[in-house]
Amino acid sequence: MKDIIIVRGGGDIATGTISRLFKAGFLVLVLETENPTAIRRQVSLCEAIYQKEITVEDVTGVYVKDLQEVYKVWNEEKVPILIDTKGNSISQIKPDIVVDAILAKKNLGTTRDMAPLTIALGPGFCAGEDVDIVIETKRGHNLGRILLKAKQ
Repeated sequence: MKDIIIVRGGGDIATGTISRLFKAGFLVLVLETENPTAIRRQVSLCEAIYQKEITVEDVTGVYVKDLQEVYKVWNEEKVPILIDTKGNSISQIKPDIVVDAILAKKNLGTTRDMAPLTIALGPGFCAGEDVDIVIETKRGHNLGRILLKAKQ
């Protein structure tokens, strides 16, 4: 069985992350809100919530209504997108990794106990406390920097 990664959020920045993980061979499940508000919708997998299916750079996201459909979509080598704002399905799927890519500038409930490895994109998280790793998303020379512990 391939490693399972749950990504919370399917906006444009999240979609870049999802694409890389999917192309690297991971099984990726995206958790979204009922009405996602991505800025660049045509390059955001969250658009599958509205269109039922969307392809962004050779990665197809498919809206699913429940966890049974997740496995069907994985078998089709696509990325399932499930409405689950609170992340309730995380404890059922038991992923190897959880990535918070909501980019809300604050933690909306992601915790280190959700998976063996937790990663957050953007501000609002403390590496080593809220999550294991924080990845800088602010433009500039630190973009993509991996933070393993809180700044002193």
